Amino acid sequence: METHTTKFKVRLGMFIAGGLIIFVAAVFIIGRQKNLFVPVYKLTTTFHNVSGLEVGNNIRFSGINVGTVDNIKIINDSTVQVDMLIQKNVQKFIKDDCEAAIGSAGLIGDRILIITQGSYDAVEAKNGQRITSKEPVESDAIMASLLVTTNNAAIISIQLAEIMTRVNSGRGTLGRFIQDTSIADNITQTIKNLKKSSNGLNENMNAAKENFLFRGYYKRKEKEAEKAKADSAEKAAEVLKANDRKKK
Repeated sequence: METHTTKFKVRLGMFIAGGLIIFVAAVFIIGRQKNLFVPVYKLTTTFHNVSGLEVGNNIRFSGINVGTVDNIKIINDSTVQVDMLIQKNVQKFIKDDCEAAIGSAGLIGDRILIITQGSYDAVEAKNGQRITSKEPVESDAIMASLLVTTNNAAIISIQLAEIMTRVNSGRGTLGRFIQDTSIADNITQTIKNLKKSSNGLNENMNAAKENFLFRGYYKRKEKEAEKAKADSAEKAAEVLKANDRKKK
């Protein structure tokens, strides 16, 4: 009987010791996540709408968890104040022109507070200082915008289908142009006529050059062209001579 009682006491002691170890480990892990065992300082900001942000949510800076949301309270009908606890070792990186924004930890994760990077030469944010904020975009607004875009895309698809049906059936200007071969034949014939007209015009111009009434005009034009060519060659020679003199 005493042996049985001793074994029970040993098991009970081991159970209690194991429970205490698990309790201490849980307190340590939770306290580390909530910055209970590291030096911290406080920052505040305000929003019109915190969009589901809760006390205890993480605060990130440059993608790293650097603190937690300490308190959320309503100041008035259009302002909500958010108090933040930030690890002391990152205080030198958070400037007074940093901005606070509300985001999500992944696509469907918890809400988090994101502190953007400030200017390199800005003053570091002090304990208790208020930083500016950017209002979050509500998921309802995003879904409403996507719905409008989807409806517009559906309307455009229907209209394109109607246009292609009309084109394939030969209706409308484009449909007749594609389906009616006589239009293509007319265009081909028009191009041929233009080529013939161009050849006839060249022949007329050549005949005009041989006509004694216009012969003087064309000769004068030829002389002017030759003179302009000679002047250009003379100027080029003068430039070459000037360059040779400078080199010497």
